[in-house]
Amino acid sequence: MLIRNGTVFCPDGTFRKLDLRLSGKTVAEMGTGLPSGGEEILDAEGCFVIPGLVDIHIHGAMGMDFSDGTEEAVDTMARFLLSQGVTSFLGTSMALPEERLTEIYRAARPRVGAELPGRAVLRGINMEGPFFNPEKRGAQNRKYIIPADYEMFTRLNAASGGGIRVVSVAPEMEGGMEFVRRASEVCGVSLGHSCADYAAAREALSSGADHITHVFNGMPAFHHRDPGIVGAAADSDAWVELICDGVHIHPAMVRSVFRLFGDDRVCLISDAMRACGMPDGQYELGGQTVTVKGRSATIASGSLAGSVTVLTDCLRRAAEFGVPLESAVKAASVNPAASVGLDDVVGSLTPGKRADVLILDRGLGLRQVIFGGAPVR
Repeated sequence: MLIRNGTVFCPDGTFRKLDLRLSGKTVAEMGTGLPSGGEEILDAEGCFVIPGLVDIHIHGAMGMDFSDGTEEAVDTMARFLLSQGVTSFLGTSMALPEERLTEIYRAARPRVGAELPGRAVLRGINMEGPFFNPEKRGAQNRKYIIPADYEMFTRLNAASGGGIRVVSVAPEMEGGMEFVRRASEVCGVSLGHSCADYAAAREALSSGADHITHVFNGMPAFHHRDPGIVGAAADSDAWVELICDGVHIHPAMVRSVFRLFGDDRVCLISDAMRACGMPDGQYELGGQTVTVKGRSATIASGSLAGSVTVLTDCLRRAAEFGVPLESAVKAASVNPAASVGLDDVVGSLTPGKRADVLILDRGLGLRQVIFGGAPVR
């Protein structure tokens, strides 16, 4: 396929008017006035051409949840995500008993890395819980929160076939710092649902943690005399997840995050739960009832329970909030892929990488999804 006349998001993070050639399932070349080799031609005049989006933190969509532990749940999520331009994702679990997590991870194992028609690729697992501080549990179920347990993590990673790409932990809790040191040799380690102060967070980041779970949410406030996890992250080179649904984070703070951390480190995430793509009503998350009204999902305590916004809308909202489009696209594709070790395969329109491509109109409406070199809508 030859995509002509589009405004292409280039590997250097800029937009340029170029042609893009896809060969089979990969990106072949980009340039000006590329000659046709007899392949299908797609005219992208007046449109943006960007990489398929990568959501590294999503629990569910269309009434299904990754923690349902069924192939049907993964397939339903994957079909919906692809229709929305999210071409790769990490299934994200909750604080649950080890026995249940084992079942969930075993069920997901055959799907990890599988390239199936009409479905976004499940690239691995984001293990969000149960190694948290109950004081910052948010919508996580308190009865399942336990101290960090490296042996349990190892058993679960084995059950998933080595599919865990990032695990969250509260480093200030019993065994937390040792867990960071050991688990960081296996996968990415993220600080989250934690009351860690600046010193503890700095120690964890110096001990192997490289990621912050939904920055500002599930952690102490960023205070001028007590900067906490956010301040420690700013003094490190850690990746920071940002829920940009217009509910979790004020637009001014979204802009501030990009200024504070730079667009090389921000990873837009949806943190979507099963109500994403569904009408208002009552749903379930981690064994708790969630009430969805408009763009908000809350449990009985009033705590936010993830989002109901797909990553593509998070990208649009970031742009609406004043984040440069180049930065927003980078944070929804390049950075999340790099943060979990997927950037050799997806995340940018670099020759040799997988040909997952989105065509967006000038209003950022989705015109076309190209998945593994083939149009899907």
